[in-house]
Amino acid sequence: MADTKQDFEKISLEFSNAQRNLNELMTARSTLETQYQENKIVLSEFDHLNEDSKIYKLTGPILMPQDYSEAKLNVNKRIEFIEGEIKRVETKIGDEEKKIEAYREKLIAIRTKMNS
Repeated sequence: MADTKQDFEKISLEFSNAQRNLNELMTARSTLETQYQENKIVLSEFDHLNEDSKIYKLTGPILMPQDYSEAKLNVNKRIEFIEGEIKRVETKIGDEEKKIEAYREKLIAIRTKMNS
């Protein structure tokens, strides 16, 4: 019975850690989604500009002039990068959810064993 209780406590701790990891991943996913939406808005603003429009990039406390095509390319690259990060985080979320479910099943089995 003591071994069963130790197993239950160990798996409970692992379950809690997996839940904490899942929460951190969900927060990261939310942050990435916000960045993605912000960059999509910036990209849509390029539709209102032309090649001759003056574009400035905030670098520290200074606004630096930037070439239209370079600025648009940078935003597109940023969007691609964020999309990749979102996919990576979503894969990790799926893996963590599977771990949590496996821990949940183990906990139920041990609890059933303890109550028998």
